[in-house]
Amino acid sequence: MLTIVPERLTVASVLLILLFDKISMKLKRYFNGMKYRYVGIGMVVLLLTVAAGCSIVRSMGKDPAGDELARLEALPNYKNGSFENLAERADKTIKHNLIFQSRPETIRPSHALPWVKTDLNTLPDPAPTVVWFGHSSVLIKTSQGNILIDPIFSNHAGPVPGLITAFPGTKHYHAKDMPPIDVLIISHDHYDHLDYHTLVQLKDQIKLAVVPMGVGSDLVYWGYDPKKIIELNWNQSTTLPGGLQITATPAQHKSNRTYSQENKTLWASYVIQAGRYRMFYGGDGGYGPLFKQIGLQYGPFDLALLECGQYSPNWPWTHLWLGQTAQAAVDLQARLLQPVHWAKFEEADQPWNEPIEKLLPAAEKLGMQVNVPRIGEPYTLGDPPKKAVWWNFN
Repeated sequence: MLTIVPERLTVASVLLILLFDKISMKLKRYFNGMKYRYVGIGMVVLLLTVAAGCSIVRSMGKDPAGDELARLEALPNYKNGSFENLAERADKTIKHNLIFQSRPETIRPSHALPWVKTDLNTLPDPAPTVVWFGHSSVLIKTSQGNILIDPIFSNHAGPVPGLITAFPGTKHYHAKDMPPIDVLIISHDHYDHLDYHTLVQLKDQIKLAVVPMGVGSDLVYWGYDPKKIIELNWNQSTTLPGGLQITATPAQHKSNRTYSQENKTLWASYVIQAGRYRMFYGGDGGYGPLFKQIGLQYGPFDLALLECGQYSPNWPWTHLWLGQTAQAAVDLQARLLQPVHWAKFEEADQPWNEPIEKLLPAAEKLGMQVNVPRIGEPYTLGDPPKKAVWWNFN
């Protein structure tokens, strides 16, 4: 799926991405055709000059090629030119109507979300301390090092500023506020998880990056040192110098940053072992047997960070739907659930606070404890969950 955001596209963003795709195809014709040689060369030079200075084009990243692509083609979950999920896709017959459909007035909050200003350089670390910045961006301070997950601080989701903007109250944290990062974890290459502007600003603060197979090509294209990038396939692990152990696990999703290429890089969830604490980050992904399999193989978990927003009947297979987040936490054998992937962007058609309002009764029915901090509010594992209702407004 493209995604200027995971699935939600505006008319302008669709046209823009199609334009860039068409330009790339026409460049090949200009180079290969001699009939309009001189005119073609002039147009190519002009287009390349404009594109070179355009961060929109650069933010689209770069798919694996050459030796990197050959390495992916040898993997068991890379078939017929793309990565595949464990389960067969179940929503092939869904009729997408992403542009011409009504949207509730409450899709964006009526006023700013409450937030907490925290000095991220002085967080306690006897037990992991988690700070959520809205959507799926999370900082975890542990005794073994600082972990930053899917950061997006550029205040819009996608390559085009102003199309899908962050909610008021979610824009107070920036790359400059982050402490030194021992490991950056990226779940997949969609724009609301792999944000070009944020990652360029963070580059000098990040010691290592752990990403799914193929996603390293984007980081290298954006100036990251290949020696500082660790790519993992599902069920592969790496142990970092400080002692953190990170394992990539399956997720039911997809990847792409333009319409012309899909599933050329992998998507993943993660098991994070920090001393005696074990945490799970689900990334993006629909419900399936994989949660129970991960729980049996790697659980139980002290904390599960799971998506609970941006679901839609147009993509029921690639995101958790309503109460499925609570059931996934139970399947994982998690002791505590913290919802992510909500409260920052309008990427589907639900009211902005519907995800949490639907999740809490489902979790209570299943006996699952839920932690719902405000943006920027630190939570330390072992403390009572944050339960203050701060989202009860339209």
